[in-house]
Amino acid sequence: MPNTFKAILGRDGKLRLRDKIRFSRDRKVLVTVLDDGLEDESQFSSNLSESSLSKDWNRAEEDKAWQHLQ
Repeated sequence: MPNTFKAILGRDGKLRLRDKIRFSRDRKVLVTVLDDGLEDESQFSSNLSESSLSKDWNRAEEDKAWQHLQ
């Protein structure tokens, strides 16, 4: 299961994690660099969730399932 950890990427290219993290073996990682202007990290998370969930939301089956509430 994926995990998300906060970190700072310095101008020197070094990635500094805020907390110590230990795994039983080496792991692959993805690094997403956030815009400096994005002060509220929850905004970033909600944007990721929306794009991911929109694949399910924008289906005909979903429209039909929720039609009785319109």
